Amino acid sequence: MKIKNNKKIIQGWVFYDWANSVFPLVITSAIFPNFYEYVTSHHPETKEFTGTTVEFLGNHFHNTTVYSMAYSFALLVVVLLVPILSGIADYLGNKKKFLQFFCYVGAVSCMLLYFFNPKHLEMSILPFVTATIGYWGSLVYYNSYLPEIVDMQFQDKLSAKGFAYGYFGSSLLLIICLLLIMSFKVPVKYTFLLVGLWWIGFAQFTFSRLPEIIGGKGHSSKNLLWKGYKELSQTFKEAIRLSSIKKFLSAYFFYNMGVQTVMVMAVLFARQEIQWPSESFKTTALIISILIIQFLGIAGSYFFSYLSNKLGNIVALLVAVSIWVFICLYTFYQVFYPEQFYIVAALVGFVMGGTQSLSRSTYSKLLPETLDHASYFSFFDVLEKIGMILGTLSFGLIGEYFGGLRNSVPVLSIFFILGLILLFLLLSENKKLLHKK
Repeated sequence: MKIKNNKKIIQGWVFYDWANSVFPLVITSAIFPNFYEYVTSHHPETKEFTGTTVEFLGNHFHNTTVYSMAYSFALLVVVLLVPILSGIADYLGNKKKFLQFFCYVGAVSCMLLYFFNPKHLEMSILPFVTATIGYWGSLVYYNSYLPEIVDMQFQDKLSAKGFAYGYFGSSLLLIICLLLIMSFKVPVKYTFLLVGLWWIGFAQFTFSRLPEIIGGKGHSSKNLLWKGYKELSQTFKEAIRLSSIKKFLSAYFFYNMGVQTVMVMAVLFARQEIQWPSESFKTTALIISILIIQFLGIAGSYFFSYLSNKLGNIVALLVAVSIWVFICLYTFYQVFYPEQFYIVAALVGFVMGGTQSLSRSTYSKLLPETLDHASYFSFFDVLEKIGMILGTLSFGLIGEYFGGLRNSVPVLSIFFILGLILLFLLLSENKKLLHKK
């Protein structure tokens, strides 16, 4: 069967964004952070506010610090585990099986959040950790299909289409969850079951269409760890010889550190730093702002795909990262009330989808002719995760020691400015992605 530019395979690939995007929206952005912040700061029976300090592993922390530490630990596991597994996948040519494995780990873990109990915080936060590992682990193999299923000139558009499907599908499930919670008074924990079922269910469409084997250099199961390491090592040696890849990944490391930190910590920031009229208004308003971000993300994905077609990928990314710098500065100095936060949410939504989809397709375009796409994308993923670890930890710890998350916002602007400078350096040498393809 023809793999490249096959409509059936392309549609299957796109639908994994539809399937798994419910995790970053419902679990890491919308419902679970609100649920977590509330149950760890209120009495389970009287609903009275008990403070934001929690006991975790024998010590006392701010509840948002525990959340950021758990997320960072999950990313660290991905950084240590996925690269070697990617090397094995490239050696055997069976990345689909790894994609399935991480998908199932993530989806089942989401369902286990149903049992979350703040009295047993260590055990309760564990499914959040494993769900995060499952989500980010699966993305390495999913992203690595992009250069294999379409030609270069279609990669920006397909990457944008994937993100658009993800934004729309996850928003649809979020609306369903909100209707269940607000209109039918269904307990919040049941939405975590829905997320897992949605993820597993729609992923079956993807798994039925993606090819089982792509490439592969061997089929022996002996010494697979060594062979995976060797595969990864060879790919790394190839990658460091390519100046454009090194410069792009350096820029991506910094600006994506900011993007991902915003995605993870925005709700917690808004809950603590924005002056809301009431607790009930706060939760409703935050959910609405997240939906604004999602739907504007669809428009943003396609707009920046169009911009890259006209001006080139690097110029389009420069525009996007410049907007991020403005968002950080505006938030720090001007955003204190709900109406101001809605302006920021609209800007974040518009630029977030474009930044993510363009980053994926730009890296894909820079890759040499190779069968080792999973290994190459594992480098992309490792830098992303290290950046996210540093970003979320610094954001949480600065807020912990300097009296509030607002004081962490200037750090994000530094991340974006560094990314902007490195993109300018890449622009000066790389003509391949400067002009319309």
